[in-house]
Order: sequence, then C-alpha cells, then structure tokens
Amino acid sequence: MLFITIWPIFALICLGFALSSFKFPDAGFWPAAERINYFLLFPALLASNLADAPIRDPSLLKLGGAIAVLILTATALLMLQRRLRPEPAARFGPRLQAIVRFNVYLMLATVASLVPDGGLERAAIILAVAVPLVNVLSVMALTDGSDRKSPLDLVRPIIRNPLILACLFGIFLALTGAGLPFGTGRFLDLMAQASLPLGLLCVGAALRPHAMLKDVSAFTKIAVARLLLMPCLAATVAWLFGLESAEAAVLVIFACVPTAPTAYVLTRQLGGDGPFMAGLITSQTLLSVATIPLVLALLL
Repeated sequence: MLFITIWPIFALICLGFALSSFKFPDAGFWPAAERINYFLLFPALLASNLADAPIRDPSLLKLGGAIAVLILTATALLMLQRRLRPEPAARFGPRLQAIVRFNVYLMLATVASLVPDGGLERAAIILAVAVPLVNVLSVMALTDGSDRKSPLDLVRPIIRNPLILACLFGIFLALTGAGLPFGTGRFLDLMAQASLPLGLLCVGAALRPHAMLKDVSAFTKIAVARLLLMPCLAATVAWLFGLESAEAAVLVIFACVPTAPTAYVLTRQLGGDGPFMAGLITSQTLLSVATIPLVLALLL
C-alpha cells in the first residue's frame, strides 16, 4: 500500500529524466522551469500553507526544535569523523551537504501523500528552521570557516533565499491572523498546485548517472548514512522530544529523502568537488526509490 502511494512521485522524477534525455522541449527549458519554481511557485506553496498554520501550537514548536537538534547532531558526528580521518573542505563540504541537506520537492510530495491532514503545514515549519541552518553549515563546511567568508557573506544568501522569505511571510500572516484577503489565498493555492509536479520533473532532469562511475564506495557509504541511518536518528530524536505521530512522521520523511540538487550549485560556487557532489545527488536519488518505502514501512 505504501509503495502504491509513493510510486507516482518517482514516476514524475523518471519522466523528467526521460524528457531531459530526449531534449524535450529543449535544453533551456529545465533551468528556466527550475527558476520559476524556486522563485515563484514553491514560495507560494510555503506561504499559503503557513498562513493558516497554528504557529503557537506547542507540538509545532517542538518539531522546530527537533529538526534543529537532528541537523546539528548529524553535523557534530561528521565533524568528529573528520577529526579522526581528515579530508579537505572541497571533499568534506559535499559530504556534509549529502547528509544534512534534503530534496524539498520529494519531501513535500511524500508528506502530502502520507500525512494529508496538516502535513504540509508541519513540513513548512521544518523548512523554516532547516533551510537557513543547512545553508550556513554548508557554506562553513565548504570554506572551512576561513576568512574568505565574513558573517555578512553567510547571512546574505540566507536573507535573499526565496524559500526563507516565503516562510517568514507565512509565519507573519499566521502570527498576526491577517490571512490572505481578496482572493490572494486562492491565487497562491493555484500556483502552489503546479509546484510539486514541476519540481519533481526538474529533479529528474537534473540527474547525472555518469557522475556515479567514480567513488562508488564513497557514494554507497554516504547513501547508507543519509537514507538509512539518518531516518533512525530522526526517529530517536522524535521519541526524545515526545512528538505526536504526525510530527514524527514528517521528521522521519525529512530524514529519509535524498540530498538537494541545489547542493551542486553551491559546491561549484565555493570551489568544492562538483563531480563528487553530482554523484552523491544522483546515487541517493536513485537509491531512494527503494529505501524510502522500506524506511517508512519500518519506522512509521
């Protein structure tokens, strides 16, 4: 039953890969579609779901704390491992991103399928905490916290991030009770409906199977850590925080999806190992077809 619920999500990813492989509609379409989704449609989804969310609900506040503890715990374990087995920032940065970053489109599509009542609201809370946190950690890992990045350099991409701005706007609406008047809520809902299907198609279009030909052992170990061990850690954190079933489910789903395709762009911008990051993204996305149903069946 779980597989039947999830397989259409992966079918859209496969369709995106097939369309991109056949260069349909053309090579320039996919970057443009990703930009439209990232800057317009996806923020509409976040804002519309947060606008009416019960922000002051203690269970949502605990969920925000749980996601921060999960990410920081995973980061601390990676840093400890790096002390025992040193590696350059160009390599450590992609590895950290492969563990703590997450494919937003796949996460939200899975949440919408498995937690239909209030799932997207809870997922939006996770995004409001996780997106700025993982961005800061990713930049620090790729630069080793060197002087090349001042505090302003760390803050600038965060305050310009459309997902973070959409979360802040939605939280403001929820806290003030202002809502979305004059039909704007319906307008945002219509844009939001296009976000997840288009986002999943773009995920498929971004896959690079040839990048998996090198470092197979590293890809496998990191995939196991992200797709299997991270969900177990999430389940443990959910238990320690005493999360309700819906919040715990969303936290585990966050932990079992593959890393974000946008990690490749940041890696290239900051001088990291781009081919290594591309291989991590592709290998995790492909393996998650099998691991997500398995993990969710065992932990939920």
